[in-house]
Amino acid sequence: MLAGGQARRFGSDKAQALWQGARLIDQVAAALAGQCEAVVVCGREEPGFTCIRDWPEPGLGPLGGLAAALRHADKGGFSHVLSAGVDAPDLPQDLATSLAGEGAAIVASQPVVGLWPASAAPLLEGFLAGGGRALYRFADHVSARKVALRAPLMNVNTPEDLP
Repeated sequence: MLAGGQARRFGSDKAQALWQGARLIDQVAAALAGQCEAVVVCGREEPGFTCIRDWPEPGLGPLGGLAAALRHADKGGFSHVLSAGVDAPDLPQDLATSLAGEGAAIVASQPVVGLWPASAAPLLEGFLAGGGRALYRFADHVSARKVALRAPLMNVNTPEDLP
């Protein structure tokens, strides 16, 4: 789970905001836990979770969190990373299945939500070393499939985005 953003538009720590009686970070973690062997929070320290720092450094946006997750998965023997930000608390329970297929895949409307082969770690490292900073460009770089889900995902950027 990518949780290192500064939430400037939100005005406070977005991960701690409540939706349907639970923190956003807990909502996303629960949705991922039902589809993954392990849940890791990238980009912040959060009590109760396994946490890793963005790689190679903080401040790279979602790519720093994704790079950390891919390195962690590759070294830990995991085949894939199912990524999501804390701002998408309504992830479907069949997200991994919807994104499964050859290579990487992203949700067309929200590229932070994706399924990435752990073997893409060196490709992302090279992309970052070459100055790449945009997630969409990295997705194009690895020919990620763009998948449209049955229903659009929430994208919580401001408190008003929480119904």
